[in-house]
Amino acid sequence: MAITSFARAFQRLADEAPGRAAVFCDGVETSRRELERAAMRRAHQWRKRGVREGETITIALPNGIAFFECTLAAWKLGAVPMPLSHQLPENEEREIVELAGPSLIIGPPPARYPDRACLPDESVEEDDAPPATLPDRISPHAHAIASGGSSGRPKVIVDGQPGRFDPQAAHYGMGPDARVLIPGPLFHTGPFLNARECLLRGGLVVLMRRFEPEQALRLVDEQRVQWVNLVPTMLHRMWRLQEDVKRSFDLSSLERVVSSGAPCADWLMRAWIDWIGPDRMHEAYGGTERIGGTSISGREWLERPGSVGRPTGGRKAKIIGDDGCELPAGEIGEVFFLPPGGQGSTYTYLGATAKSTSDGWETLGDMGRLDEDGFLYLVDRRTDMIVTGGENVYPAEVESALDAHPAVGSSCVVGLPDDDLGQKIHAIVQADESIESELRAHLSDHLVRYKIPRSFEFVSVPLRDDAGKVRRSKLRAERATLEVD
Repeated sequence: MAITSFARAFQRLADEAPGRAAVFCDGVETSRRELERAAMRRAHQWRKRGVREGETITIALPNGIAFFECTLAAWKLGAVPMPLSHQLPENEEREIVELAGPSLIIGPPPARYPDRACLPDESVEEDDAPPATLPDRISPHAHAIASGGSSGRPKVIVDGQPGRFDPQAAHYGMGPDARVLIPGPLFHTGPFLNARECLLRGGLVVLMRRFEPEQALRLVDEQRVQWVNLVPTMLHRMWRLQEDVKRSFDLSSLERVVSSGAPCADWLMRAWIDWIGPDRMHEAYGGTERIGGTSISGREWLERPGSVGRPTGGRKAKIIGDDGCELPAGEIGEVFFLPPGGQGSTYTYLGATAKSTSDGWETLGDMGRLDEDGFLYLVDRRTDMIVTGGENVYPAEVESALDAHPAVGSSCVVGLPDDDLGQKIHAIVQADESIESELRAHLSDHLVRYKIPRSFEFVSVPLRDDAGKVRRSKLRAERATLEVD
């Protein structure tokens, strides 16, 4: 198959095998023909409303078949789909919409945007006659991804590549007949791209409306899933299931399990390698901006525990210190990347400015080091680092130790103002407060004394969403003005 538009790539698949399942969700299979027809009908509907090639369409829908219909419809018009969480606070949603300037918004109530075309998620009526085809168009940007941003300032990351599909281009071992589990929200880059690649390659997307650990294992078993990308929060929740529950599912179909989206604790990575084997477990690191990315197999990880691998796809990485100079192997600094096409070749920001060097290297804001062989080891984000009593403490390290306790569901560590120390370490923990003494003892076995939180706050709700993201700046700001015991 030659390189073609996203829309034409899926249309060809529907023509070749119309009855073949494209998406499995909530126990229901949607065939290629059904998905193609529904997408075409939506495209015709939107064209009549004035949507034109190159314009942005905001899709604020939960995981479900309607999301795929809308995304394909956008590509059919040569428009740019922008997935957006349907659960965003209204003010944050408005800020992102104003940044992106979409010609159509799908999902929110129309009354929220009286000055814009806005449609609720209404299904398009099916009839016996197939919808007329549309001229083939290639979207100028494959997608745009909105980010509320842990910094609290929203931005939109517009992909630098057009909506053109190359069936020969590799996508991390995903084959044309892949059965791929999508457990995370489709408004995040990883789930969105993995679902797109699976659909356009002719595989089956096994979609979860919301992640649930036991159900994820059940779907792997029943649907013979081969490929899944999980954030460490999901890995953690699955690992904490009872042993007899985990053993009750057949995971032999799995070929590739990838951890990404957040740092994976060493103990958790090792636990999964022990569970499914080093050749099936992988870890990847990168950003929506695609300026850089790394990958490592479980077998390589055992030789270099804690590494997220070497740069992939011709990208380059280097570590830069506070003085702006490149650091030698082994020294911690800010991680900078350069894509093969140079600066500006992979994305454009709306509402933000990239931090870059004079020669075009850019950073995602993470701290880390490279070893002599070019393997990257992450530490934490520069903005999250806590300086307490003159010592640098990275929250990810403390959270890893907290999450290793079997009674902890999730955690978030922040630095709060302190007259004596400058900042004190405060831990927000999803657990019962009765374990505080036990938790302190647990941490003393894992962390040097100055890294142990001075204060604890126990909550009953998860601190990370289904994509493994935590609003650290928001949590920190809410507590910075309060006196925490």
